[in-house]
Amino acid sequence: MLTIDEQQEIEAQYPRYATKQGASVEALKIVQRRCGWVSDEDVKEVAAFLDMPYEELEGVATFYNLVFRRPVGRHTILICDNVSCWITGYRPIRDALITRLGAELGETTADKRFTLLPIPCLGACDHAPAMMVGLDLHGDLQVDQIDAILQKYE
Repeated sequence: MLTIDEQQEIEAQYPRYATKQGASVEALKIVQRRCGWVSDEDVKEVAAFLDMPYEELEGVATFYNLVFRRPVGRHTILICDNVSCWITGYRPIRDALITRLGAELGETTADKRFTLLPIPCLGACDHAPAMMVGLDLHGDLQVDQIDAILQKYE
């Protein structure tokens, strides 16, 4: 159920768009802050609140890779897999993360602390390879930095 605060926060986005349906991505992000992901029920409630068909909002929710449609860990790790990161050492960074976490790309660790996700670009090509943990960007990555970075979030 959308909280009163969520409804008000969504409504505050309306002036930024030609129609209230234009606030759909922002509305999904607002709801996602509550528990870290957006359930089918959440999509139904937001669609009704925005006066738009469920299927249309579901299309929006599944299009954007930062709207999580299933539960994720306490910290999401977004590892950039674009060409700049591939050229500068993505593969060893990815392999080190998989080994350290015991989770493959798209999986969550057994303790629910981390979810490891690939992302097409973080906009940090000048600091490739790069990853984000939550909202923290880590660039110019080296394999020997992975443990120290992850320890900050444990």
